[in-house]
Amino acid sequence: MFHAPESPYLVPFDGGFRVAGAPTVPPPATPGKKKLEDRLEERVDELEELQRKLYADDHWAVLLIFQAMDAAGKDGTIRAVLSGVNPAGFQVYSFKQPSAEELDHDFLWRTAVRLPERGRIGVFNRSYYEEALVVRVHPGFLDAQRLPFHPPESALDELWRSRYESIRDHELHLARSGTAVVKFWLNISRGEQRRRFLARIDDPKKNWKFSAGDVREAERWDDYMAAYQDALAETSRPWAPWYAIPADDKPFMRLQVAEILVAVLRSLGLRYPRAEEEQVREMVACRELLEGCGREEG
Repeated sequence: MFHAPESPYLVPFDGGFRVAGAPTVPPPATPGKKKLEDRLEERVDELEELQRKLYADDHWAVLLIFQAMDAAGKDGTIRAVLSGVNPAGFQVYSFKQPSAEELDHDFLWRTAVRLPERGRIGVFNRSYYEEALVVRVHPGFLDAQRLPFHPPESALDELWRSRYESIRDHELHLARSGTAVVKFWLNISRGEQRRRFLARIDDPKKNWKFSAGDVREAERWDDYMAAYQDALAETSRPWAPWYAIPADDKPFMRLQVAEILVAVLRSLGLRYPRAEEEQVREMVACRELLEGCGREEG
């Protein structure tokens, strides 16, 4: 079963994670932007080869989950890190407001049907964790889910605990079945989020990214931080780790994600399939046939 690679940003498995102790900026000795981008390019090249092995090996699936506050850079990070991966070998799904069909199922259903097949990398841009993040901050959303046991406000803490338990069981099942689940929380500071929101207003090329709703959600910052702290503390496990990545510096953030993903794929013992004896004989015969055709044409 897959186990988490080490990283200074690995969320501990003992439930002791605290948002206040998680950095949003790189350490002081971090190289400059150019060196970070050069190192990212090297990791992207390595990912291209590792993804080919993953596809050919066809024993493992990899699921990457990205969660973050708005403007933390999820889309850009996914694009930058996976830019060299063959599109046939990975898929990205973004989960926004659930549809009527999705609300008629349990909260894990809509993501379960999008899980990656063996040999592929699946990316969830937001995920089932929204059910213990956004829904926790806005418990009124539970009304649309029509649960048969709609809990009173005094019992909501028990509902979140039950959802953490369901998530842990779900991810353990995936791990036992050959899916490496790796989760990234892109940890942006409130000040940096504000600066990025202002940039979206001031730059006409970024206006399309701006949403007044995102600004309103940022007003619930403390509530979201409490929700993230509990979700990460309750569900970071060796077989489904969380990494709290500093997100105020985009080149540094992207490199950290790429290096962790490289370490994950290296740890899986991937290899290209070896040809069976019969296949070897067939290839030898085909070589002789092809070489004979070449001599005749010459």
